[in-house]
Amino acid sequence: MLYDNPEVYDALFGPDGHAAHYSALADRYPGPVLELACGTGQIIVALARPDRDAVGLDISRPMLAAAERRAAAAGVDVAFVEGDMRAFDLGRQFGLVVVARNSLLHLSTADDFAATLGAVRRHLAPGGVLGFDVFNPDVRLLAQPPGERAFVMRAPSAEYGELRVEATSDYDAATQVNRATWYISAPGRPDAWVAPLHLRSIFPQELPLLLAAGGFRLLSRAGDLAGAEFTSASPRQVCVCELVGLA
Repeated sequence: MLYDNPEVYDALFGPDGHAAHYSALADRYPGPVLELACGTGQIIVALARPDRDAVGLDISRPMLAAAERRAAAAGVDVAFVEGDMRAFDLGRQFGLVVVARNSLLHLSTADDFAATLGAVRRHLAPGGVLGFDVFNPDVRLLAQPPGERAFVMRAPSAEYGELRVEATSDYDAATQVNRATWYISAPGRPDAWVAPLHLRSIFPQELPLLLAAGGFRLLSRAGDLAGAEFTSASPRQVCVCELVGLA
C-alpha cells in the first residue's frame, strides 16, 4: 500500500505549495489547527509553532511514525493521533481543520463524506473554518480505457533511485469512483510496489451541495494553491468553508 510506505510517498509527493497555502490560512484563522489524513506530516509540521497548537490525525501507523520523526527533526511540537477521519473525538476544538491533497476523495460514499463533515463540525471552534483541496475532475482522464497503463510521473528518491509511476484506471460512473492501480518501479525493480488508489470524483456543481448537507457553506474556491480564479480548466478545487446551522 502506498500509504504504508512513507519513503515512497514522500518521494512522489514532496513539498509543492500545500504547506505555504495552509500556513497562510492558519494565519488568517488563529487558534489550534488540526490536519486530517496528515500522512508523513509535511503540512502539519510546517503549521506548528510555539504559539499555535498543532494536531495531526491519520489512520496509517507507518505514516504517523514518519510524521513524528519529521516533527522531531524540525524541533516542533505536534500531537499525532491514530484515527479515522470519519469517526474521531479529540475532546477539543480548532480554529482550522485541514484535509489536503485529495484526502477527502478517499471517502467513496455520501455517508462517509457526511460522517467526516459531522466529525469536523464537532471539532470546529466558533468562527473556525475547514480548508481542503481536491482535484477538479477531468472527464478525458476518467475515460481512459480500463486496464491500459499510462505514464504518471518520475520522481527522484534518495533511498531507491529514480521512481517511475504508471497507472491503470477503471472509472465507475455510478459511484464516481476511479479504481486506479499505481505501478511504481525503481532501477532494476520493475513494479516494485503495486498500490490501489481509489479516489472519488466530486464535480464542481456537486461540491456545494455535499457541503450544505453536512452543515457547511463554501466561503471561497480557488483553482490552484496560489489562489487563481476557479474555472472549468482549473486543476484543483481549493476550498475554505464555514460552519452554518443545520435545519
